[in-house]
Amino acid sequence: MLQLTKLKAKSILAFSITGMLYLSCSSGDNLPSTVTFTEHVAPVLYNNCTICHRPGGSAHFALVTYADAKKYSSANAYVTRERIMPPWPADPHYTEFVGQRILQEHDIALLEKWAKSGALAGPADKMPQLPQYPVGSETGTPDLRIPVQPYLLEANSLDKFLLVKIPFELPADTFASMIEFVPGRKNVVHHVNGDMVKYAYTQKTDVYAGERIVDMAADTATLLQAYKRLGLPNDDGTFPVLQKSVVNYLPGVFGQRYPEGLGGYRLPRKGAFLLNDLHYGFTNKDSILDSSYINVFFSPVPPNRPVKEFQLGTLGIAPVEPNLVLEPNTVRTVYSRYTIPTDISILTVNPHMHLLGKSFKAYALKPDGDTIRLVSIPRWDFNWQYFYTFKKMVKVPAGSTIVAEGLYDNTRENLNNPFSPPRRVSDNTGSMKATDEMFQFIVTYLPYQSGDENISLERK
Repeated sequence: MLQLTKLKAKSILAFSITGMLYLSCSSGDNLPSTVTFTEHVAPVLYNNCTICHRPGGSAHFALVTYADAKKYSSANAYVTRERIMPPWPADPHYTEFVGQRILQEHDIALLEKWAKSGALAGPADKMPQLPQYPVGSETGTPDLRIPVQPYLLEANSLDKFLLVKIPFELPADTFASMIEFVPGRKNVVHHVNGDMVKYAYTQKTDVYAGERIVDMAADTATLLQAYKRLGLPNDDGTFPVLQKSVVNYLPGVFGQRYPEGLGGYRLPRKGAFLLNDLHYGFTNKDSILDSSYINVFFSPVPPNRPVKEFQLGTLGIAPVEPNLVLEPNTVRTVYSRYTIPTDISILTVNPHMHLLGKSFKAYALKPDGDTIRLVSIPRWDFNWQYFYTFKKMVKVPAGSTIVAEGLYDNTRENLNNPFSPPRRVSDNTGSMKATDEMFQFIVTYLPYQSGDENISLERK
């Protein structure tokens, strides 16, 4: 039987059993004799936690006030000591990335001492100012917000995938540095893969004509029929330009904004965002209304160097070796390898697995035998999947082989296994259902130019 409703609890239990990810010491060296909320704990929370744990944030409870923090003091001490929170699956000792959320040992010890010593309030005049957070965005104040047609998700125990059109019309062609999908219901929106439809102004009279949502699983329509029902073709029946992979979302993902001129998009006066997969997870509630939206951040600078992308593994340019078929009561490792023909500069990488994943590692083997570290996730967590952006672009020379390796556990010992007893699980020809499996490594890159490795990708 499916056991998806227990995944979160199982994941936390798994962390407690497997132990800490990083070697650390719990001594109280250099800690103040008395730890208080206003002087010591609030700064830690405000610097690391309240970006999510605040009213309007993505977390389900706040850690803003003294009362908030005191209520969860013991839990906070535990999840930070076990490196469950802040969520950052990648090993920072293998590779460092922009915006990585890693608590220092001193901060963890502060939270522990505060919880054990009675969670004292502290002097009011020492209370720091809560940071100012953007409203309705994880990254900033958008120039344009486009609503996705609200969708009523009925109670179900299965995944639901929708094909969705979000049309727009602008005063003129323009540029965007970033396009951000914001889920209305973060607890049920699992992922989004989205493209942009770009119309020549005279070839499409009404971008708003047609349906907005097609449920492919509940419909007999072919993909071509669905496109026509959505009103995607030009007025003469031909199809417009489709720019791939423009708007994406995964749990924990922040919008990717690179330095001006790198990446970015040219937006036509008339267009639409096409969500090929708006993936809703299961819900046991009678109905949930999701009102997601898309934020657009304009840019005065054209995308002089548009980023490119390739994908290893499932549905990618390099196969999974051996085939991703996981027999019950087995643990196995799979690989995907691709040798690049020209020099590239990698900006961002995105590992992807489902519930049976246990660890993930990717690296590049240079022709001279040296290894370029890309990413290592020692304890895979299906609930947190990031696009990891390097602090500076990583040059990978021509002839290098990019290798991704993933470990899967299809036994009872894997507490995230959705089946009991374990069943045979495969990628099912690219199925995105959580109970099927995937193995993917997505690489966002630019053709290499001299000096790329010195360009900072840090957010400003």
